[in-house]
Amino acid sequence: MLAPDQMVWRIPHWMRALLVGCFVVLVTGAGLFAYHYFTSPKTITIAAGSSDGEAVRLMSAIAVQLTKTGARIRLKITDSGSTLGAAQAFSAGKVDLAIVRADLGDLSAARTVVRVTYGVVMILVPPGSSAKGIEDLTGKTVGVVDEEMNHHFVEVLTHEYDLARAKVRFKNLLAADAQHALQSNQVGALLVVVPISEKHVSLVRSFFPTNAKRKPGLVPIESAAAIEKLAQAYETYDLPKGSLRGSPPIPADDLTTLRVPFYLVANKKLNADDVTDLTRAIMDARRELLVEYPVLAQIGAPSTDKDAYIPIHPGAAAFFDDSQQGFFDKYSDAFFYIPMLLGALASFATGAWKFFRSGSDGKVDNPIALYALAGSIRDARSEADLTAIEEKIDNIIKAELTKHAKGESQAADSAALSLVTQRLEHLIHDRRARLPAVAE
Repeated sequence: MLAPDQMVWRIPHWMRALLVGCFVVLVTGAGLFAYHYFTSPKTITIAAGSSDGEAVRLMSAIAVQLTKTGARIRLKITDSGSTLGAAQAFSAGKVDLAIVRADLGDLSAARTVVRVTYGVVMILVPPGSSAKGIEDLTGKTVGVVDEEMNHHFVEVLTHEYDLARAKVRFKNLLAADAQHALQSNQVGALLVVVPISEKHVSLVRSFFPTNAKRKPGLVPIESAAAIEKLAQAYETYDLPKGSLRGSPPIPADDLTTLRVPFYLVANKKLNADDVTDLTRAIMDARRELLVEYPVLAQIGAPSTDKDAYIPIHPGAAAFFDDSQQGFFDKYSDAFFYIPMLLGALASFATGAWKFFRSGSDGKVDNPIALYALAGSIRDARSEADLTAIEEKIDNIIKAELTKHAKGESQAADSAALSLVTQRLEHLIHDRRARLPAVAE
């Protein structure tokens, strides 16, 4: 049975070089992979969609801006066709992020990153209508622009005002068909949910003929506060005077209604540091793109309340609360473990060098391994065997003296080598004395 030091001695030089080389390649490869992983931009997927394509254009512009500025986070846009489609893609786990409306889809895994805008509920009646409140819509048909998106709100409104008993009917309409439906008396009112932006306000104006003397009316939702308590996705909102038209103003005074927020949401499992970087990049891009996309002015911080309808993502909260960790706090563990790792690598390098240098070309430069020759001496059958062993010992001593002259040898190694050499000489002398008896 060979001792461990004998086994090392018997490993060929080329195999030692191969083992050391493989380990160095493995460590170097792992280091390069880690460097590439932590320095390369991270791409995350986002679903966006709207009937007019505005949501996709907006997010595409932000994605381009992130690439221009070299942000660590990049966006891959998925056009889902509508806000509802974006919510469905998100709830199915197909994307990391989505622009969603707070009252649509399964958002149990969602955490808000930024508030993109608000959709304001407007119930409009044609010029000359006597309807001043929702109770005046009894027996009428209300056209709902994009009813699939607004189905949940229609249910909430129906429940609050008992519109089923009042025989109020709802009809799905495309935006392009709204004006014709009003003019042909197919509907007696319109329900739309749109952001207050120049583009969307112009769309609402287009539903009615341009006539300064005949202006459409807006029906208030007086029970907005009660609806807000029952359906937390909605918020009470006072639509400012003149929001649709300035002269004469429409509405004539501030109007009580409801609004629903649109959020950029992230999966709650998405890395907090990535979300912090994304939030910072979006807010920076917002400033750069504001002139081209005025709606970006509505991007802001979502609610940070613990009882918010959709909680804020910890990464976004860290940005808006200015509580993100500093460099040393963030990488404190790394500063603790890196010196330990470097020490381990230094120890390995030292051990690898000794392992690589030991026993080159069949020579043994380890005083302990040298003692392995004792077995060969005891097994010697002739003077020639002993002479060959003595030559090996001479070569080892010569190599040790060379190392000592270069300062590569420790005093303890030289002392051990001396003791082992004396022991081997004694064994050789004893074996030589017994050779005649063996021959007989």
